[in-house]
Amino acid sequence: MGTKHFLTAILTLSVLISCNTIPTSAATSKKSSTNFVVKKCKTTTYSSLCIKTLVPYASTVGTNPLKLCKVALKAAVQATYNCSATVTKLAKQKGVKKTEAMAVKNCIGDLKDAVTELKDTLTAMGHMKSGDRAFEWANAKTYASAAITDAETCIDEVLERKVSASVKKKITSCVTGVERHISNALALINHLY
Repeated sequence: MGTKHFLTAILTLSVLISCNTIPTSAATSKKSSTNFVVKKCKTTTYSSLCIKTLVPYASTVGTNPLKLCKVALKAAVQATYNCSATVTKLAKQKGVKKTEAMAVKNCIGDLKDAVTELKDTLTAMGHMKSGDRAFEWANAKTYASAAITDAETCIDEVLERKVSASVKKKITSCVTGVERHISNALALINHLY
């Protein structure tokens, strides 16, 4: 009878120990993923924005730098869409002058071009495993750089035209955010290999 109780106690203890190690290893994995994202974000120009944006995806990214780049690019695409929506609303406001409307219209076009460049960057990143890695990596960097140029062109057009201070401020603010997201994604891509 004593042997049965002893074996039951050992079995129960083993189950309890194994149950307690599962959350610990999951917590360790989550911590290492978060630490990975933070470490990589510290290589970017806008590290606090990078950390704020990408740490929530740490469990998806794990410790895979290619996945991190893709998540950063998707965040940049979303920021560009959001900014484009803001700029589009500005264009539809009453009292927008002709010069402002032209600048806003051109900016919307530049932001659409930036989205296209970012999607091309994602496509190039997707081909890195199966294609010529160096070629696709170069393409990804080129497309991401072009997206930054598109955003900068938007700001330049707004600053060069007679646009009200409030419209300039709103456009410059949201496009600067877009540039920072793209810059962070490009920095991660540059440090990929």
